[in-house]
Amino acid sequence: MNSAEAPDAVHRGDDAPVALGDFPSHLRFWLPAVAVLWLDLWSKAWAFSTLPSDRARSWIDGFVEFRRSLNDGAVFGSFTGYVGVFIVASFLALGFVFYLFARSHRWHRSLHVALAMILAGALGNLYDRGFIVADVAQISTGSGQQRSLIGVVLDDSTEEIVRMGDWPDGANPRTLRRDKIVLRRQGVVRDFIKFVPRFPRWVPRLGGRDVWPWVFNVADASLVCGVGLLLITGWIDRKPGA
Repeated sequence: MNSAEAPDAVHRGDDAPVALGDFPSHLRFWLPAVAVLWLDLWSKAWAFSTLPSDRARSWIDGFVEFRRSLNDGAVFGSFTGYVGVFIVASFLALGFVFYLFARSHRWHRSLHVALAMILAGALGNLYDRGFIVADVAQISTGSGQQRSLIGVVLDDSTEEIVRMGDWPDGANPRTLRRDKIVLRRQGVVRDFIKFVPRFPRWVPRLGGRDVWPWVFNVADASLVCGVGLLLITGWIDRKPGA
């Protein structure tokens, strides 16, 4: 390598030690991951042991409220009922995160933080899917669509009806017709954060609707922010002359 090539090579990290053998890189990766994972699991436990199951509690008036919700799907309630697929996908994502960290260099500081946030989010929801088990009733509506009711089966002794209550204590019991539901037991994800602002009425097609309709948790937010930071980091690294 001649002297003219050296600055560019150092900028690319060709001569920089990989993050796997760099202690500060491990700190940037593991400390945020552990902190966010702890916050996610603690906040979920707090929400489902403290918040009422049948009403929301305002946190920032007109902006954020806490509302208990269980999710049998992926991030923000999508693709319900595929818990096994989500668990396998989570392990693949974790493997990819560790691969990216091991292949990175110590100057990839924002990349390490992004990977830490993705790791924490994936582990937080993976924990729930593996250890938080609830009864899920897939209900057929009159329009041919389906929705999920997640809770605890209180009485399954008759052929005509099933009684279910809120998870985990069985509060607010309700009666379901057995011929209208498909019942299964599976791992679910605990959600409790809800943005409440709505679009103004004058906005075409969106007026009056929630700006952010999903209930989510700290792990979901960490995943989204981590992926966003990862994309921004990749875009900056690929800018001409960067």
